[in-house]
Amino acid sequence: MSVRIVDADSLSHNWWAVVLRGVLGLLFGIITFFAPGLSLAALVTVYGAYALVDGVFAIVSAVRRRGTERWGMLLLEGIAGIAAGLVTLVWPGITAIALLYLIAAWSLFTGVMEVAAAVRLRKAITGEWMLGLSGVLSIAFGILLLLFPGAGALAVVLWIGAYAIVFGALLIGLGLRLRSWGQHGTAHPAATAA
Repeated sequence: MSVRIVDADSLSHNWWAVVLRGVLGLLFGIITFFAPGLSLAALVTVYGAYALVDGVFAIVSAVRRRGTERWGMLLLEGIAGIAAGLVTLVWPGITAIALLYLIAAWSLFTGVMEVAAAVRLRKAITGEWMLGLSGVLSIAFGILLLLFPGAGALAVVLWIGAYAIVFGALLIGLGLRLRSWGQHGTAHPAATAA
């Protein structure tokens, strides 16, 4: 059995963590989207908590996958999420522009890691495109924030809400696909040839 199959098996056993990350993203997006009048301080706190929890889940997944191919990248993603969350929670008075740059950097880094993971998994599981698409979405979101840092607070709140809803939905879809794969053991046809 190849390392990629073992890696996919490990992911399918932890499908619930991917779904939980998606649910948290959806909830964050819905709260942000339907309550755009939230003060920036509240948004900073919610974002900090989300990034912190997301980082913890990424590190837990990395520890569970220790010894598999490139588990260190997932660990780095988790560390970046925790760092972004802690900086945001410790210094809630940071300016809106600084928060935007922090969110943009986190989104770019997370997106690159997710695209890389999707490329590695393309022969091991079906549905890896969802992880790749969520990575591309993260990268696009980060670039938009870098290009338009001075946008109005309402526009930024709506961008963040839309991003979190789509990102969360993609992670839920990926997690359910991993669950199905784990239950049925139906690997992508190319994986059986590896």
